[in-house]
Amino acid sequence: MAGLTVHGAPFYVLLFLLWLAESQEGADAVGGGLYFPGFKNAAANLSLAGIAKIEPTNGLLELTNRTSRLLGQAFYSSPLRLKLSPEGSALSFSTCFVFSIVPEYAKLGGHGLAFALSPSPNPAALPSQYLGLLNSSDIGNFSNHLFAVEFDTVQDFEFGDINDNHIGIDINSLASNASAAGAYYADDGSGKVDLNLKSGKPIFAWIDYDSGSTVVNVTISPDSTKPPKPILSYRVDLSPILKEYMYVGFSASTGLLASSHYVLGWSFSIGGGGSKAIELSSLPSLSGPQKDHRHALAIGLSVSSVLVLILAIGTVFYIVRKMRNADPIEDWELHMVPHRFSYQELKRATNGFKGKELLGTGGFGQVYRGTLVDTRSEVAVKRISHESKQGIREFVSEISTIGRLRHRNIVQLLGWCRRRDDLLLVYEFMPNGSLDRFLFDSDQKKKTLTLSWPQRLHIIKGVASGLLYLHEGYEQVVIHRDVKASNVLLDGEMNGRLGDFGMARLYDHGSNPSTTRVVGTLGYLAPELSRTGKADALSDVYAFGAFLLEVVCGRRPIEPKATAEELVLMDWVWERYREGKVLDVVDSKMGGAFDENEVLMVLKLGLLCSNSKPDQRPSMRLVMRYLNGEADVPESARAQEALESERDRIKFEDFIESFASSSFEKKCSSNPSFVLPLSSDSTPEVPYGYADHTR
Repeated sequence: MAGLTVHGAPFYVLLFLLWLAESQEGADAVGGGLYFPGFKNAAANLSLAGIAKIEPTNGLLELTNRTSRLLGQAFYSSPLRLKLSPEGSALSFSTCFVFSIVPEYAKLGGHGLAFALSPSPNPAALPSQYLGLLNSSDIGNFSNHLFAVEFDTVQDFEFGDINDNHIGIDINSLASNASAAGAYYADDGSGKVDLNLKSGKPIFAWIDYDSGSTVVNVTISPDSTKPPKPILSYRVDLSPILKEYMYVGFSASTGLLASSHYVLGWSFSIGGGGSKAIELSSLPSLSGPQKDHRHALAIGLSVSSVLVLILAIGTVFYIVRKMRNADPIEDWELHMVPHRFSYQELKRATNGFKGKELLGTGGFGQVYRGTLVDTRSEVAVKRISHESKQGIREFVSEISTIGRLRHRNIVQLLGWCRRRDDLLLVYEFMPNGSLDRFLFDSDQKKKTLTLSWPQRLHIIKGVASGLLYLHEGYEQVVIHRDVKASNVLLDGEMNGRLGDFGMARLYDHGSNPSTTRVVGTLGYLAPELSRTGKADALSDVYAFGAFLLEVVCGRRPIEPKATAEELVLMDWVWERYREGKVLDVVDSKMGGAFDENEVLMVLKLGLLCSNSKPDQRPSMRLVMRYLNGEADVPESARAQEALESERDRIKFEDFIESFASSSFEKKCSSNPSFVLPLSSDSTPEVPYGYADHTR
């Protein structure tokens, strides 16, 4: 081989030399490259994690299938040298790959895939919006040393996604530094052409980093011809981001909705010259597995037909009986999200809805603990009471809207099930139950049930963040209308998650909410609701103010067993605040172990949010600034005047008397959540969530 030149060597020789070099520890790939026209013989060269696998028949790299909330990672097994020294400049690199995203539902992707440079071949990451790259605790950390280009098919408001079909350049976070809608520039100069990332068809992608100009260019196309202009360019010096040796590869994840994410072929090079071109004809076909499935389905149908003929009358009788017991799936239901579970699946998960799995009874039905057989994940299954008069179609339509909410401080609706008159909702399971159990449970034999002040403040900030998302971060304004401690659930890390959207209403940003029935819970209702019936973001803020006071004081907003002076929590706190003794109201179960400045700030904020005049309440965005210490809670000179005005206008006793009737008293005594008929044009409310399940 002495006379062999690199430029004159056959390509297989170059591949052998590259493999030999990369097999050494900390392989130096300067000037080298990777080339995979399919992955049939590449298993030894890739580090696979999660559910990622290589199809043995055709060499497709499948990062995820259509299973919800899973991830798949595939990185080249040896790290590549992307800097000549630890403190040196990042080298130029180029990559070309072909991917395909095949969603479970035609127009609903979940969640996306990313090309990534990572210090680890198996990052400790989460699925869903984290794309299998990061987790909730390391978002934005400089120590991540992560560079990624995401091809995202879900619009996640937590990370400020521009739409549900975009490309983003991510550095140490999933909040993209730059992003662009999926599109490419045509060769004929006609301009930009939209490209659906979740079309199920192969898409070519090129990512180029020029160390001289410190620019990252991203280009995509439906064929192997590289467009003349990138769809996304971003100027960034990757030298402080990348380590000397980095792992190169792909990651993908599914969320509430799922997609199969495939990589058909891949090339990668370091240094100038660009990566090796990939021809579509050399790649494995996506039709292979689908044909196999159709063939298996045909065989199954043939066998079934034979069995039906053999079993004859008995089988027909059985089928007829099953059809009578089952609900047909209508066309409109096929487009509903989130996931529709089968009744048998939920029955198995809850051991037949046995009493030992019963978590509790809420306002609209019973809640059971369940474990899904396929994923072994715990869920909470709410079985809607048969007395509910909500129409099925309207109910599912509302689920489709609320089911799209995605925020770390909101309980996620995972799916639903309809079986004749039974309607079931499936939620994330919150192992620590509802917040009110920790605040008001009189039978607390274990000191661990007492929340410390830092825990309470952390929960408050979480709920505030969730409400801000509902009011401003979603595509519509979502009014919760029942913010209270019993509707705040605690996950395994004691994070506050707002749940129970049974009374929620939605309207477009910039529009006015319509008049409806007054719904909510005594003590949390904004006073203007009794006059206008128009719930809006500021009526949620009022309820949040009452919530702040109950968390600090360990008392419900209205305590029937209290003295007349302490009956209404807001009045009691205000009186103590005016007397300069406001710390007397703090929950005694904390034993005095709290930060006085923080407690005073939250109490003042609670009174400010509970102002009887809506225009004097802060928005949730301003509330977050107060809680994060970015602004001081103002001293309201009109607070006492507003409170006195509220007392004169609507006293608690007058409120009860104005609706005095045996039926009303019976309803209030049996359930603190109530509905007051206000107008005849109101629509039925939708029973969501399971926040009352720990009572």
